[in-house]
Amino acid sequence: MFTNNQIFAAPLAGITDRPFRAMMRRFAPDAPLVTEMISCHSLVQMRRGCVRNFDNYRDELGPVGAQIFGAEPDIMADAARILEDNGATWIDINMGCPVPKVATRAGAGAHLMRDHELAGKIISAVVRAVNIPVSIKTRLGWDDDHRDWMDLMHIASDSGARFATLHGRTRAQLYVGPARLPIIGPDCPLPIIANGDISDRATVDHVLSIGYAGAMIGRGILGRPWIIGDILGTAHMPAKVGPIVLEHLERTLTYYGTRTGVPLFRKHAAWYSAGMPNSSEFRIRVNTTSDAGMLKKIISEFWGCVDA
Repeated sequence: MFTNNQIFAAPLAGITDRPFRAMMRRFAPDAPLVTEMISCHSLVQMRRGCVRNFDNYRDELGPVGAQIFGAEPDIMADAARILEDNGATWIDINMGCPVPKVATRAGAGAHLMRDHELAGKIISAVVRAVNIPVSIKTRLGWDDDHRDWMDLMHIASDSGARFATLHGRTRAQLYVGPARLPIIGPDCPLPIIANGDISDRATVDHVLSIGYAGAMIGRGILGRPWIIGDILGTAHMPAKVGPIVLEHLERTLTYYGTRTGVPLFRKHAAWYSAGMPNSSEFRIRVNTTSDAGMLKKIISEFWGCVDA
């Protein structure tokens, strides 16, 4: 599924769920999208409180990579099989999440940059378990004293991974400070997708010029589901954003239900309104309602939609 110069949508926890992926699909039908990271334990145990465990990717009408995290090769392999059965186009292994509950307490995510032996075992187990491509997503290293991302690329290649995504920060940086992506030379064993502070055509062109095989848009998609289509030149920011926001809200309510969907959507409403006149007042109103009808009314009034 991988070809050079592709633009991906990054896996963002609490954001790139099925409703938001559907919104991005409106503007970039063929772009590869990645799910929120999914716990291998949650998936294998089929915890019913986690609706994304039951997503069917086949009806999303475009390539969807399913990202999993965990620290046990056998369980990661079992989770990958489930996701393949659910129609995932490829499996992405999270080896870069910096948050403590993943990277330290669970021994997963960015922790695997400190345990290359375990990383290799996990990649090999997942590759053997499925018939679809496997990739990894990682960072420059644990901290400035351990920028050993290239070592992990060789391990990934030797273990059967087909490509990788590199975020231009260390684990210690979290998301603070500018991303600094290294030049990729001909000695790199895998195609690498660039990630970190990429949000427009100019930054995409820059990373392609320094050896990256593609680019992945992360926080640049917040409140802008059209951004990949805009970069590709296949779509642009709609003249009327309000109907897009309302459609996204309806998809969120249908997917999660009102009780979960309304509070979850507040952050999306804030991102959509960023930089607009009276957006501060709008966010206050959004954050103080728990009623779906009222939320629709507030959104409709703010964007001047005819249908409230």
